[in-house]
Amino acid sequence: MKVIHRAMVARGRNTALRLLMAGGLASTLAGCFQSSEVAQNEYPTDYRQRHPIVLKEGVETVEVLVGRSRGGLTARQRADVTSFANRWRAEAGSGIIIDVPKGGPTDRAAGDATRDIRSLLAAVGVPPNAIYVRHYHPSHTSLAGIKLNYSRLMAEAGPCGQWPGGLGPSLHSGYIENQPYWNLGCATQRNLAAMVENPTDLVQPRGDDPPYAPRRSIAIDHYRKGENPSGTYVGYDLGKISDVGK
Repeated sequence: MKVIHRAMVARGRNTALRLLMAGGLASTLAGCFQSSEVAQNEYPTDYRQRHPIVLKEGVETVEVLVGRSRGGLTARQRADVTSFANRWRAEAGSGIIIDVPKGGPTDRAAGDATRDIRSLLAAVGVPPNAIYVRHYHPSHTSLAGIKLNYSRLMAEAGPCGQWPGGLGPSLHSGYIENQPYWNLGCATQRNLAAMVENPTDLVQPRGDDPPYAPRRSIAIDHYRKGENPSGTYVGYDLGKISDVGK
């Protein structure tokens, strides 16, 4: 009886061990399946999701170099400052900060250039309370720069050039699933973010301008009388589309 009892106990232990091993194997396979599914979901096929364009606060800067023996601004520098001031009026999110070198051989020239800069900003329409001047100590050289900057909204995408997987067949490159490689579309998104005039256009459309009331009244009056509401163009040679290129 003792031998039979020992055999039954050993058989029960073996059965429990097999069940435990089967459960562990099932858990391992389930974990592998979940991790592969998560990895697949983390790899979007749309390039706009892999490389989204984000809006952030950036800095617009222009630098005016001044020499030791020169006072005022050159014609090119005056054009740069004027263009900078016009951009500030259109897109600025803060005042203008002017960093002026002090404590070097260009102090006198920097002071003359700063006065010219302030006069140009005032001529464009920048109020005096929107300009803040601060000083910094330049290096021991005969050439220093006056830096103008302000904060503005900027669009950015990237960084590009990331290759988490190779283009050839592999287990992690998406080659077998026929997925696009990770860097595809990054340059397009980055160029679009750099070229857009107003970054808010990527988030919402601009408001419509009000219609031209005199022309709208004329068109409505023609429509009410049963006449052709289209305009009459005088002095234009309305040729055929087939004549193009002849």
